[in-house]
Amino acid sequence: MKRYIYFFAIAIAVFSSCTKELEPVNPNVITQVNFWKNETDVLSSLAATYKFLRSDAYNSYWGYKGVQMVNGRGDDFFIRNDDKNMYQVTTFSNTTTTSIPSGIFAGCYTGIFRANQIIENVPNISMADTLKKKYIAEAKFLRALNYYHLALYFSDVPIITKVPQERKDYFVKQSTQEMVWTQVVSDLEEAKSLLPIAYSSQWVGRATKGAAIGYLGKSYVYQKKWAEAENEFKLLVTPTGQAQAPFSYNLLDNYEDNFLKGKDNNVESLFEIEMQNVGGSASYTSTENANEGQGTVIAEGFAPTEVAGWFQGYPTNKMFDEFQKEKTITGDFDPRMYASIVWDYPGATFYNKPYTSFSVVFDKKSRIRKYQNWRDNNEGVFISEINEKALRFSDILLLYAETLTMEGRVIEAYPLVNRIRTRAKLATLPVGYNQDQMMTEIRHQRMVEFFREGQRFLDLRRWGLLETEIANSDKEGNQFFNLQKHAYFPIPQNEINTNPNIEQSPAWR
Repeated sequence: MKRYIYFFAIAIAVFSSCTKELEPVNPNVITQVNFWKNETDVLSSLAATYKFLRSDAYNSYWGYKGVQMVNGRGDDFFIRNDDKNMYQVTTFSNTTTTSIPSGIFAGCYTGIFRANQIIENVPNISMADTLKKKYIAEAKFLRALNYYHLALYFSDVPIITKVPQERKDYFVKQSTQEMVWTQVVSDLEEAKSLLPIAYSSQWVGRATKGAAIGYLGKSYVYQKKWAEAENEFKLLVTPTGQAQAPFSYNLLDNYEDNFLKGKDNNVESLFEIEMQNVGGSASYTSTENANEGQGTVIAEGFAPTEVAGWFQGYPTNKMFDEFQKEKTITGDFDPRMYASIVWDYPGATFYNKPYTSFSVVFDKKSRIRKYQNWRDNNEGVFISEINEKALRFSDILLLYAETLTMEGRVIEAYPLVNRIRTRAKLATLPVGYNQDQMMTEIRHQRMVEFFREGQRFLDLRRWGLLETEIANSDKEGNQFFNLQKHAYFPIPQNEINTNPNIEQSPAWR
């Protein structure tokens, strides 16, 4: 898919409007009337739906502002103040009109709209029933992924499963978060049953059965449905922490390889957001036109100004200290620390310069290395092609361990956690941990394993630790955090203004 899927993005025009009533139809223009004829049209529409996971600076979950948003609220991350809206998000001073959450909200519904078109139109295309079912299942995976993010960040939102035919069809009332999760589970169950285990090389990157199972398990974890989560995770993982047949997932020997260009779509990955250093150069501001690049500007956004970066993101000093809580069996720092951040250690280099040559800003002890092209001379190309790793096998291992621990089966969590520790060159855990001790270990491992992967805030909320951990950090703006308000984003004000049937979340009224 990394090579081919963007070729099919011509379908975007079809996803913008419904034109059945326009006559005469221009045969040289793609419309609802002359589209949806064959399998190529389906592939084009799927490409346009995948594409919105990462395109556009403001409206895509894995776009530039989306990555900033999901990382910027944790106690491990800080984003500086050159962007008013992003600074509001990272310092918990956002309002109902803050643009970045509003953009992600709208972007999720764009993805849902596109998926719904596929689900409705594929049955009318002449092709084998097995293919129809597979493509519909793939669209349902993508729809589920968008509702998954809406449930995590906005809680109660409208559920739309049909393409609107009239103006009034757009004005849908909110459903409860529980109902949104039910929709996510329903779509993922179908995807799980019909998606392939793997694709041929030209389509690597598309949703697979393993990705559907992984997200289904995560969905249950966020609902604290431990038995259901276990049932999904054990389809992927054996009791000893190895991949369950027929899957072949594994941990890479070198943790950092997950975040280097040229190492994408590896055995540790269940689902990735595909990036390419192709297309136009205006990947930050232009979207869905000939000037759109197919990579990401995230690496440039977080790089220092000395190497053509915008120096917008930093690890908190709390994160810096967390990495040092335990040394390896040889007495060195955790290798995940070297891979994730850079600091003033002997011989430290960054973009082929001594780390000490970079200016110290905001009193932060370190900078971000993960997902950066830090072995190059600079980030000035404006487009990075490192895929965002949306779901990794290490995430499955630790969530499975958490699930078993929460079910009171601590001893069964040991092999799963020890797989993570062994890769990090840490000693195996001592025997005899109780539930609280194992959860303390899992919390530490998740914090250092997934820095800069957008999981920290969601983890803390799930564990009931948001107030404590944000207050106990050097994160700027932590004094403004209000659990009742900031656990979720408000419904964007422009949605309230345009949809008479939607209501603002109680905490934001």
